[in-house]
Amino acid sequence: MAHDTTDIPNGPADPLTDLLRRGARDLIKQAVEAELQTFMERYAEDRLPDGRRAVVRNGYQPERRVQTGIGDVPVQVPKTRDRSGGGRHFTSSLLPPYLRRARSVEELLPWLYLKGVSSGDFQEALSALLGDQAQGLSASTLGRLKQQWLTEHA
Repeated sequence: MAHDTTDIPNGPADPLTDLLRRGARDLIKQAVEAELQTFMERYAEDRLPDGRRAVVRNGYQPERRVQTGIGDVPVQVPKTRDRSGGGRHFTSSLLPPYLRRARSVEELLPWLYLKGVSSGDFQEALSALLGDQAQGLSASTLGRLKQQWLTEHA
């Protein structure tokens, strides 16, 4: 296995935080690969009429960043292809489609709101907590989240 030297930018250089992010990225990659292996084993016996496997690996989805308590962590989810047309495809339970924030970050948002952080200051507060890369929380996004919290509360 080659040594990965991919930079994970996230604010000022902090060797410990960088190490934690790299470890998180590698651990997530191993867990998703294990999920994929289980998926592939489930369909290993499915064959096309010419004897080839029906479900095969097919590269990776584009890299995306997930906001976590230690900052943004880049992730890539493998793809599969069902040659038989049966519609079977791999979906990671660890990294479902459209996941952009870890649950710990999602739970932090209402806490900040309840502590009196105004909508305009959320970005600054999250940058202080999660690093300079913390983004995606415009005033309209927070408005939608507040409405969702009110609905859940009711």
